[in-house]
Amino acid sequence: MKIGLFLTNQQFRETDMVAALDEQVAMVHHMRDHGWDSLISGQHYLNEGDNQQLQMVPFLSRLIPEAGDMQVGLGILLLNLHNPVYTAETVASMDVLCGGRLIFGVGLGYRDVEFNAFAVPRGKRVARFEEYLTLIERLWTEDSVSHCSDTCILDNVRMNIRPVQKPRPPIWLAANNDPAIARAARVADCWFVNPHSTIETITRHMEVYRQALRDAGKPAPAELPIVKEVYCAKDRRTAMEVAGPYLFGKYQNYASWGQDKVMPENESFDQEFEDLVQGRFILGSPEECYEQLRPYWEQFGMNHLVIRTHWLGMPGQLALDSMQMISDELLPELRRVESQPAA
Repeated sequence: MKIGLFLTNQQFRETDMVAALDEQVAMVHHMRDHGWDSLISGQHYLNEGDNQQLQMVPFLSRLIPEAGDMQVGLGILLLNLHNPVYTAETVASMDVLCGGRLIFGVGLGYRDVEFNAFAVPRGKRVARFEEYLTLIERLWTEDSVSHCSDTCILDNVRMNIRPVQKPRPPIWLAANNDPAIARAARVADCWFVNPHSTIETITRHMEVYRQALRDAGKPAPAELPIVKEVYCAKDRRTAMEVAGPYLFGKYQNYASWGQDKVMPENESFDQEFEDLVQGRFILGSPEECYEQLRPYWEQFGMNHLVIRTHWLGMPGQLALDSMQMISDELLPELRRVESQPAA
């Protein structure tokens, strides 16, 4: 079992972003010094509400020198918003910066404000996503690439900057619903499982994924990652009291952005926190967290756990308190886990 951290790059508008970055560097140093495996962060543009966000590529590039030998992951790049040549050269450059340890996490996105800002019209979002992903892989591996579409014209070009990893970095595709999960099986190395879905929904979605792998003639992925919201404290009550306000605020933001509108009908975030937690979030003592996490490897075969334990507005020290307990007590137990394959 690999263990990673999803590092929050969102802060309230009044937050000193330089001071917040110092806290995030401290979290990366903790990971590096305690044997964590991966550092992941995410991307949005034009944040709504009372928050601001560092852009993922410069943010992670700043943290690469602090990360030691950890993998560094784009989790996720909103692929169809960006010119594919820009993406191919940027991701190849990042793979060089981290010595060939980059994870290329991609997703479709769901916010109209982002699609509109980058002029991605309705009806073309999925097609553009697949076009760009295919073209990026060609630019990384072929000596001559020609392409003609509404947004990118290439005439017998060769991209000289290539990823360190051959033929390319691993592609993780984030997906929340049936068509997107089937797409992940078809075009990516693995499905990057979201932190939002309940156990019941993931159980059904895993059948969708397994069937799509069979339909594509592909084996189970060697690596199956998932993000989980986790907070470790001395007991569940303390974890709920400490993390609850920040975690609940995160999901209220998701609801206002429409995240749950692209998920199954029973996955609404418009509920009280005590109900929202059930079957979704991992809160409690290290022993309780371990038991809550157990289904993800025993039932689903997940073997790369990306933990998010810091949310908008939470003081950095509270996140470090949880990380310390994870490092001391939960991580050693997770290292002993042997998961079953996804299919």
